[in-house]
Amino acid sequence: MYRPTLDPLADSLALSALVAGLPIITLFLLLGVARVRAWLAALGALAVALLASIVVYSMPTGQALLTASQGATFALFPLVWTFGTAIWIYRMTVTSGHFDVLRRSFARVSDDRQVQALVIAFCFGSLLEGLAGQGTPVAITTVMLLALGFSPMKAATVALVANTVPAAFGPLGLPITTLARVTDLPAADLGAMAGRQVPVIALFIPLLLVGMVGGRRGLRGTWHVAVACGVSFALAQFLTSNYLSVALADIVAGLVSAVVVAVTARVWPPRRDEDQVTDAASDAPPTTEDATSGAPSATEPAGLGPAGGPVGQPVRQVALASRTALAPDRPDAPVEVWRAYAPYLVIVAIFGLSQVPAVADALNAVTVTFDWPGLHLLTVSGTPSTLPVFRFNWLSSTGTLLVLAGLITMAILRVTPRVALVAYGQTLVSLRWAILTVCGLLALAFVMNGSGQTATLGTWMAGAGGLFALLSPILGWLGVALTGSDTSSNSLFGALQVTAAQRAGLDPVLLAAANASGGVVGKMISLQNLTIAASAVGLSGREGDLFRRMFGWSALLICAMALLVGLQATPVLSWMVP
Repeated sequence: MYRPTLDPLADSLALSALVAGLPIITLFLLLGVARVRAWLAALGALAVALLASIVVYSMPTGQALLTASQGATFALFPLVWTFGTAIWIYRMTVTSGHFDVLRRSFARVSDDRQVQALVIAFCFGSLLEGLAGQGTPVAITTVMLLALGFSPMKAATVALVANTVPAAFGPLGLPITTLARVTDLPAADLGAMAGRQVPVIALFIPLLLVGMVGGRRGLRGTWHVAVACGVSFALAQFLTSNYLSVALADIVAGLVSAVVVAVTARVWPPRRDEDQVTDAASDAPPTTEDATSGAPSATEPAGLGPAGGPVGQPVRQVALASRTALAPDRPDAPVEVWRAYAPYLVIVAIFGLSQVPAVADALNAVTVTFDWPGLHLLTVSGTPSTLPVFRFNWLSSTGTLLVLAGLITMAILRVTPRVALVAYGQTLVSLRWAILTVCGLLALAFVMNGSGQTATLGTWMAGAGGLFALLSPILGWLGVALTGSDTSSNSLFGALQVTAAQRAGLDPVLLAAANASGGVVGKMISLQNLTIAASAVGLSGREGDLFRRMFGWSALLICAMALLVGLQATPVLSWMVP
């Protein structure tokens, strides 16, 4: 049995924390500074974590390697199983031609790029996060934005920023219920507290998205739609999490804000000038010239293709097809429009049905739970660790439900089994580096957790005393940046937040919720999400470019969240604590 210690290096917590932070520092430096490929950055950070666990933390080599293998397996199931299947469904819509129909349909609802980004990336993405999570919103909304003619890089960045504020409550309140389980605090109180932190940030995300898509001119013309979106989403998320159900917070907020955006854009249309029209045209899918900047070339097999086209399809042909699809000679038949929307309606229906108690119980009845063979770990306190427990929920997992949605999609879109199998094979081939990246990243997270490195980092930060209220959300931010999941971050640091709060005389509910709330803005720089976004738009290998574009916004938002939590710990905003 391996039992980690908090201060293995010279009995110094500070020095031990410095060593424990090396894997994270290595990951960020390799990705953001050295600009190496994401899979190399993940494996490099994993090597540093293994070295630190074996040499400094005296973790047996076999236990360290077994912990890494469990993390890599967890990456394959359920994560790769989930986002790979989501992209497979997208491929079938491209093959059948219904993605072009969807693109034209959205263009008729509103031809304003800012409004399209709000409806698809923010509102619809929040609905998907509330139902599925695990990278599904990023995988689906990026390709939907591509369908409307967004450039690959812009589609990826918009989807990543939009997939922030829903993360605290999705899927179906799992991050909050997990936090309640590891902290022994009431889930209702934690959800209510997070519902008084995250909506504050949600007020500004739509404005940020509009600015990213249209710049200052876009903000001048569409600010009122963004404000309506942010206010409606924040209010719905607050009311639902505090007075209805934590599990429904993202679903209700996404639906309400989508309706508000549609109504506002119709009653008070965005103002556009000639410069904005020119900018929109310049944001069309890339031509062959973009290949020199790192995008797939005109003859290179491009996986999903930079504009969502089939493998190996020339970039120029994809661009021309996209422009043609946006300007059809005649309107699409209503039945074809319905079929274009059907895959996403099926996804929502299946995930909604899966949460009916009787259905959920039936799906979970065949779940297999077992201890990872040969892995024997204790916590710092000496109690058996739950890390070696592997839950193989093969029937109720998000990926399996997406497979069911894919089979129904095949029937609706009249895709033959052979074409569907070829599409799935192409998806796996195009995702090969993304799969390696996610496996390395989750192996890293498991090694740091099992060896005690994450506990060392958290305990060291908790030594700040009363100032820990400012650092508390940063800890959640780091947890999500590392693991890609608010649920995983809450599992890692939730109990630590409560212990630190009690030592510092702060409210445990406030700081535990701050872990979940701070984590939401770390999702846009999570290597897991960066990899999914890059793979979905055919930019595999350019995760570093995405990271550099996202880091500044993520840092700014976590500073705002830290300030908010810090003020909530003082009489200034203590009235916000339930």
